[in-house]
Amino acid sequence: MTNLTKKKKQLLELVNPENIYSLDEAMNIFQEVKSTKFDESVDIAIRLGVDPGKSDQNVRGAITLPHSLGKTVAVAVFADGDQAKEAEDAGADFVGMEDLAEKFKKEEIEADVVISSQAAMKIVGQLGQVLGPKGLMPNPKTGTVTEKVGEAINNAKSGQVRFRTDKNGILHGCIGKVSFTSNQIQENAAVMLEEVKKLKPATAKGSYIKSVALSSTMGPGVKVTPASLVV
Repeated sequence: MTNLTKKKKQLLELVNPENIYSLDEAMNIFQEVKSTKFDESVDIAIRLGVDPGKSDQNVRGAITLPHSLGKTVAVAVFADGDQAKEAEDAGADFVGMEDLAEKFKKEEIEADVVISSQAAMKIVGQLGQVLGPKGLMPNPKTGTVTEKVGEAINNAKSGQVRFRTDKNGILHGCIGKVSFTSNQIQENAAVMLEEVKKLKPATAKGSYIKSVALSSTMGPGVKVTPASLVV
């Protein structure tokens, strides 16, 4: 943030990390410190009352936001036969089996989403060290291991957002741009929160959604009241 003006630095100093702000207040802060060079992303961080060390308490899922982020999404699909043709017809950027796996190993291609048919997982399973660190490993819970590859591609291309808890039990996801209105951010956040609530692990005890924070690419993290994100 070395290029921020004195006014913007003062504003950042005014953001008390212990305070909880409304959505409108958070968006006003992001507007004040926004970059003039690009439309910054608005990210949400949801702290959950789960034990990330327990596999049955890892929360992951995928949603299609009512207000698209407008990002071009590159999709790779592991499938053959009719499913490969279905993938091509649906607009997949890369389709294949062993040949596609080799391209990933050699880092010849980059994809934002990787989808696999169930039969192809025997090949994809060998790419754990390649896809895993990038968060690209297909998973049935996010709809990326499926027999309906065309539907999965359409979801990905329409701006479907995938999320999962990190090692600290916090979910991260992008829910908009600084140029969005507060209502658009609110509606996107509400959809994500509702889906997260549905995914509450049966073994999770106590308070589930502990806190919610928003941040922009160049702005600070701001705790917000969950109620201000509900439509």
